[in-house]
Amino acid sequence: MIAITRDVSPSIERCELTHVERSVIDYERACLQHERYRELLSSLGCRMITIDADPGFPDSVFVEDAAIVLDDLAVITRPGAESRRGETSAVAVALAPFRKLVHIEAPATLDGGDVLVLDDRIFVGLSDRSNHAAIDQLRRLTGRAVTAVVMSDCLHLKTAITQVSRNQLVVNRAWVDVAPFEGWELIDVAPGEPFGGNAVLLGDVVVYPAAYGDTRRRLEERGIEVRTVEADELAKAEGGVTCCSLLVR
Repeated sequence: MIAITRDVSPSIERCELTHVERSVIDYERACLQHERYRELLSSLGCRMITIDADPGFPDSVFVEDAAIVLDDLAVITRPGAESRRGETSAVAVALAPFRKLVHIEAPATLDGGDVLVLDDRIFVGLSDRSNHAAIDQLRRLTGRAVTAVVMSDCLHLKTAITQVSRNQLVVNRAWVDVAPFEGWELIDVAPGEPFGGNAVLLGDVVVYPAAYGDTRRRLEERGIEVRTVEADELAKAEGGVTCCSLLVR
C-alpha cells in the first residue's frame, strides 16, 4: 500500500471554511499532528510518498480532495472551491507512475472527500463542493455504478460516513441520508461526537481521531481494531483523517 500525503501549508490559516467558525491554527502543532499521522500509516505498512507544501494553497494538506484512486485508474478532480483547483497538478504528478489518469472537467465540480468507494460502487455526496455533473462524468470515466447521496450541514460525505470494516460503516445520520447504504451495518456516532463519522480503514485497522473516544469504544465493542491519532488542529481547517492521504493499493 502506498500513502501519498502533502506537507502542511504555512498559509493554512487562510483555509476555506464552510461549516465551522474560523479559529487560530497552531501551524507547528498541525505539522506535528500530521507527522504523527504519517508515522502511524507507515507503521501499518504503507510506503509513504510526500508532496512538498505550497504556501499558495492553504488547504493543500487535504490531498484526498484532489483525486479518487480506484484499482484501475485515478480520477483527478475539479475542486468546488476555485482557490483549490491548482492543488491537483502536483497530485497528478505523484499518481501518474501508479495509475492511468482521467480528469473531471467543467462545469462539473468534485471534491474527493465527497466520494466513498465501497466494493465496485461509488457514492458521491451532493455538497457545496460536488455537483450532479460530476456524477455523470464519473459514470462515464469509470464505467462504475455511481450513486448520489443527499447530505447537509457538513462539508463532505466522508465527514458523515466512512467504512470501518468489510461490512460496517460509521455514520452521523443527522448529516447524511443512509438509504443508499442499505445492506451495510451502520454504527452510529456517539452523542456529542458529530464529527466521529470520519475514519480511515487500512487493511483490518481503523485510523481514527483521538478526540472521539465514545465512538471509538463503539467500534471496538464490535471487534474493530482502532489506532488513534491527534487531529484536532487540522480539524480547525475542516479536515479529518481521510483528507490527509491518498491510498494506492
